[in-house]
Amino acid sequence: MAKSLWIFSALIFLAIPVSSQLNQLFFPGFKDVGTNITLNGIANIQKTGILELTNETSRLMGHAFYASPFQFKNSTDGKAFSFSTSFVFAIVPEYPKLGGHGMAFAIAPSKNLKALPSQYLGLLNSSDMGNFSNHLFAVEFDTVQDFEFGDINDNHVGVDINSLASNHSATAAYFTDDSTKQDLNLKSGKAIQAWIDYDSVGNVLHVTISPSSSKPRKPILSFPIDLSPILQKFMFVGFSASTGLLASSHHLLGWSFKINGQAPALVLSSLPSLPGPKKNHTALTVGVSVAAVILALAAIAVAIYIFRKIKNADIIEDWELELGPHRYSYEELKKATNGFKDKELLGHGGFGRVYKGTIPNSKTEVAVKRISHDSKQGLPEFISEIASIGRLRHRNLVQLLGWCRRGGDLLLVYDFMANGSLDKFLFDEPKRVLSWEERFNIIKGVASGLLYLHEGYEQVVIHRDVKASNVLLDGELNGRLGDFGLARLYEHGANPSTTRVVGTLGYLAPELPRTGKATAGSDVFAFGALLLEVVCGRRPIDPKAMPEELVLVDWVWDRFIEGRLLDVVDRRMNGQFDEGEVVMVLKLGLMCSNNAAIARPSMRHVVMYLEGEAEILDDLGAPGEYNGGKGHVEGFENFVHSFASSSSYGKMSSDAFTRNRGMENSFASLSSSSLLNGRGGETR
Repeated sequence: MAKSLWIFSALIFLAIPVSSQLNQLFFPGFKDVGTNITLNGIANIQKTGILELTNETSRLMGHAFYASPFQFKNSTDGKAFSFSTSFVFAIVPEYPKLGGHGMAFAIAPSKNLKALPSQYLGLLNSSDMGNFSNHLFAVEFDTVQDFEFGDINDNHVGVDINSLASNHSATAAYFTDDSTKQDLNLKSGKAIQAWIDYDSVGNVLHVTISPSSSKPRKPILSFPIDLSPILQKFMFVGFSASTGLLASSHHLLGWSFKINGQAPALVLSSLPSLPGPKKNHTALTVGVSVAAVILALAAIAVAIYIFRKIKNADIIEDWELELGPHRYSYEELKKATNGFKDKELLGHGGFGRVYKGTIPNSKTEVAVKRISHDSKQGLPEFISEIASIGRLRHRNLVQLLGWCRRGGDLLLVYDFMANGSLDKFLFDEPKRVLSWEERFNIIKGVASGLLYLHEGYEQVVIHRDVKASNVLLDGELNGRLGDFGLARLYEHGANPSTTRVVGTLGYLAPELPRTGKATAGSDVFAFGALLLEVVCGRRPIDPKAMPEELVLVDWVWDRFIEGRLLDVVDRRMNGQFDEGEVVMVLKLGLMCSNNAAIARPSMRHVVMYLEGEAEILDDLGAPGEYNGGKGHVEGFENFVHSFASSSSYGKMSSDAFTRNRGMENSFASLSSSSLLNGRGGETR
């Protein structure tokens, strides 16, 4: 009897989460945790006892922290204690082989993290990345390769200190007893056990993972580090996970933790089981079930066919399946925008209209770009925009959240940018006048985004339409480059192929009509025009300007030669600006606007100039020349050449200018033979 009572008591002990007030916790499942766990975001505890950090909802995050802080240091020498933790997790992706984004074990000063989802894993945000004041330690289990943070692949374990750029990382794997390395897929949907052990005596961190309860003798990651400067005396321990454009469910099945000792062992067989398909035990049940399923599928197929016929919607084509998520339903976007009503209209252009919306389930504010039937941006550009920006992740790029196609309706769903486009703050009668600090921050942000496109992604991405109206501003006036409908991708080191000439008048590099090849250099040329218009507060070609000021780059160059460069600065700033920064940006704009692509700096050098890591000399060549030892650049037809930089066009008489006041429209409608003698061209 006594023995039975002891066994019964032990079973009760295992079933109830135990936490020592001193140095440890033990949760063999989370069914009865009570107030011991604090949940934030979409984290929840299921009836089975599984802790779900995120579900298959895009761009959300979940946190689960132990409610009370642990003491990680003593009061004498400030040395961090050793600690050990073990937990069992499972990552179930919405789409096979496509993770989004990942999860992390974290030690933080607070359990209420001011964080963002997607690549930030719910731990940090764009403004506090890398700050020592974060005092954040995390071990990430990342299922998306983020080039902004230098991720090694889309299936790795990493050690993060105050940043999502891992200090050390390794491909997810484990070692068998004979030291054979076996790959382990983090997003397999199966239970994986992890052990994280920090030795404060040897100042080393070990991370071990395995598909079983047996801990491998050799860790997959060992990293020498002293956590004493990172950890504060009292810290919270827990987990964070997030989703992006792609989504995954992140589950925790059990967790143990201990200060100055080995965390209590977890046994997979005693933890809650992941949900799986129900088993049927009789042939009759199987037969009835199969028949019911067939009938149900037949009924659904008929209903779908009738619905499609009524709605005149296209059958989903192969290319749509290949593009993958996130494909919103038309009704979902219609509801989000209140039926695409005019009161939700944010703007419109040649491509169609952009509406503000709120996704019903997640309450996420979005911008829905509805491409009109008569737009020049058709299905190829629509596919290009999904295929290019859908995989890009950078804080200075507008994030594509999803898309929809219904019949002739093409819709793209983006992050909502509260302050709209940059051109609304620069030209005509702006919403308000941007300060120089705000303008300089926007410039640096766009430059960082372009550098990522040219060098930081797995392929070279040429935007082909860099301009003020495609720079969008978030609620804090951070600049983000958007509209990737004209973007082109090619492999690093490859030669760009010839394509039709597209872009916007005033931003087109002069070599484009001749070669038909969009390059990083042509993006730099457009960025140079952007630099000048941000400082001067006027467009690259201004029909309202005096004839000698018609072409912005020529006017800035003339003032530079005369030693009166500050005369071109936007007068609405009332002289409140840093002269050194302004002069540097204007000179950089002239360098980027050089007619010769070889004379323009790369975006890496542009960023170095903007960050003060390199200095621009006063010995600049004229925009229409290249003084690199090869003499004057070959000229073009006056008419084509003039929109870039042309003294002859810039000094036209007012009468001649009046006759050409419709230049933008006539240029866009020129036939390919009249413009390029047979080489196709198009502007927009």
